[in-house]
Amino acid sequence: MFQSNTGPSFAAHQYMIAGESGEADEDPSSIIWGCDSPAGATVALVGPNGTDLPGVFPCFDYQTMADLLDAEGIWWRYYAPADVTGRGSPFSAYEAIRQIFYGSDWTNNVISPQTRVLTDIANGELAQVTWIVPDLAHSDHPGSGSSEGPDWVASIVNAVGASPFWNSTAIFIAWDDWGGWYDHVPPPSIDNMGPGFRVPLIVVSPYAKHGYISHQVHESSGFLTFIEKNFGLPDLGTRDANADDFSDCFDYTQPLTPYTQIKTKVSAETLLQEEPTGPPDDD
Repeated sequence: MFQSNTGPSFAAHQYMIAGESGEADEDPSSIIWGCDSPAGATVALVGPNGTDLPGVFPCFDYQTMADLLDAEGIWWRYYAPADVTGRGSPFSAYEAIRQIFYGSDWTNNVISPQTRVLTDIANGELAQVTWIVPDLAHSDHPGSGSSEGPDWVASIVNAVGASPFWNSTAIFIAWDDWGGWYDHVPPPSIDNMGPGFRVPLIVVSPYAKHGYISHQVHESSGFLTFIEKNFGLPDLGTRDANADDFSDCFDYTQPLTPYTQIKTKVSAETLLQEEPTGPPDDD
């Protein structure tokens, strides 16, 4: 499993919704990342041999998975942490997509704070396609000073497992970029954006193969390919068109088994009561 780009997070999150980043290869120059960035804000574009070209305003109009889902009336949500500084919007990849940010989707489908996913699932609400981004304390970044990342992830999985959604859900637990210093497996070369280093991936589902380690080549755009094949959607014509769809990780003929709750040190109730810590680190 490889991250789609060589970092950092702004571009990586675009690949998880669009299979591209409009050639953006850095984080925007402003605190706010998207169409509501202040005038003069820019995001660099990838140039020859990985060099940076002069930036553009971080608001794009390419097609995303949300556009494909909207066209077919498929319900989606993107849960993202609020900016606790009060100077920006939720940390959301869709903040940089013009037709989403300036349309009804931004109000109806982009949800903040991200902890609301726990209460929504408990109340019987789970969109057909859902993205969930943690805040800083639960992002697994070493600079967060917190060890609650695994409890955050487990609490979401536990919530799904205890709900009627369990028997029809696939959960992909992913990291958007690499957190170490070295990896001995060279990434495949697809285009001038990557992929980047290998990253972990955990597939959770009643249909996930038990004890299975995938040896297929995967990258983050494959999440879009999985969604497209699951719902019979066209591809976006970006990385998703050729990405592996993770089908080797599933066995849809195996008997359904009840979910076993994961033990956590921090309860979901505690996570809901904690003060927000803002967006994750940006690298």
